[in-house]
Amino acid sequence: MKLKNILLIIVISASTAVASVWGVGKWTQTTNEYLQQPGKIPANYAAFFEGGEKFAGGIPVDFTAAAASATPAVVHIKTRINARTVSNGNTQRRNPFSDLFGDDVFGDMFGQRGPQVIPEQRASGSGVILTEDGYIVTNNHVIENANEINVTLNNKQIYKAELIGTDPSSDLAVLKISGTGLPFMVLGNSDEVKLGQWCLAIGYPLTLDVTVTAGIVSAKARSLSINARKSNSPIESFIQTDAAVNQGNSGGALVDTEGRLIGINSAIASPTGSYAGYSYAIPVNIVKKIVGDLKKFGAVQRAYLGLSYPNENLSDEQKKELGIKDGFGVYVMDVANDGAAKDANIRKGDIITGINGVKVNAAPEMIEQVANYKPGDKITVTYKRDGKEMTTNIILKNKSGNYEIVKNASAANLNEKLGGELETYDKRKAAEMGIEGGVLVKKINGGALKASKMQDGFVITEVNGVAVISIEELKAALNSSQGITRIKGIYPPYEAVYGYPLNLGNFDDEQLP
Repeated sequence: MKLKNILLIIVISASTAVASVWGVGKWTQTTNEYLQQPGKIPANYAAFFEGGEKFAGGIPVDFTAAAASATPAVVHIKTRINARTVSNGNTQRRNPFSDLFGDDVFGDMFGQRGPQVIPEQRASGSGVILTEDGYIVTNNHVIENANEINVTLNNKQIYKAELIGTDPSSDLAVLKISGTGLPFMVLGNSDEVKLGQWCLAIGYPLTLDVTVTAGIVSAKARSLSINARKSNSPIESFIQTDAAVNQGNSGGALVDTEGRLIGINSAIASPTGSYAGYSYAIPVNIVKKIVGDLKKFGAVQRAYLGLSYPNENLSDEQKKELGIKDGFGVYVMDVANDGAAKDANIRKGDIITGINGVKVNAAPEMIEQVANYKPGDKITVTYKRDGKEMTTNIILKNKSGNYEIVKNASAANLNEKLGGELETYDKRKAAEMGIEGGVLVKKINGGALKASKMQDGFVITEVNGVAVISIEELKAALNSSQGITRIKGIYPPYEAVYGYPLNLGNFDDEQLP
């Protein structure tokens, strides 16, 4: 009897165990059906697996070949700005004791001090050789206002550099040294740069010798609003990386694992002015266009669609007010009457989604694509209207609303810096007004000129007490000025002299490595 009970207990236990295992297995299978199906690869992972195995991107990368190829083409740039005297602009009464004791003794008492002397300044940065005959690209802020520019190659050879041209809108500049058979960088394609890919930053940080750091591309099409401090039409679509970049890396190279140039290192995100995790590079496709224009024309041929769009920091309330729905693309807030977009029948409320077949998800990406073209170029724009995708051809214009090529580099740079259209005043008209010459402000678009309350048609004749009669003289006078600058001139045909304070502003050095 006892044996029968024992056998019964064993049978019941075994049956219960089998049933439990079967039930749990069935429940697990049912649950997993709602998560993933065995053996099925998500579409977004399709490129990561080939025949069930990882492709070469998963294999550890050796940076030595890329570093060895690229470093000879990265140079050390050293600049010198001469000491200069600037007026403090104080017009209070003269110190009566200055003849006996000098201004320093009683200057504060009478609210008047003599001219201020800014001592000689020296700085350094990096650059990249693009051609074997010595054309070099660097950042505009590396060489800005420099009276002397010296370039040291990786082999310690030193050259004096000539400034070919600058573009504050993109923070790029082109130099030229006299040499032949120089090492130069192979150019890549920044449109093909992918998130997560390895990259190397090469430059001369913290006055050290050539330095190579590694990281990955952590974002694309970043906008930091730093170029807006120098230009009315800033171009910003940075490649963001976590490769270590510091002061002195500006103008240096960002290269891929094959040693090809994919960007020019330009800025860092830092609360202290030193590297704190992220660095930013100008995409090489923008660099190609800017450098080509500066070499050929002496000024950048900038094309415009002629539309306005919101920044990326709109609140949910602002988006709702404007009728902007979540999704990819650039919302058109307004269309200029004389712009290229207007001619192509693009309207307020349309959403730009592509330029020449390249998808644009946000404004910086659209800016980057348009920056590759010049006035007169024909492009294809894809956009959505009322949920329907449409395509149109657009002939790009310049900021003045025409297709002309800009050839006066001095005027182009001043236009960008001051926010207006300027030209040397006609000599015949100047003689009729009884003045030697000046610079005509044809049209004010914004920037420092608009902030000063100046009006269209003003003729600038004086900067900080120094007479100017041409665009070149105005540029030289402004380059030696900082902060608030006093501008004087007339409004023809009237002879009355008017004065305006012009705030030129400066870059924030803490954000520019």
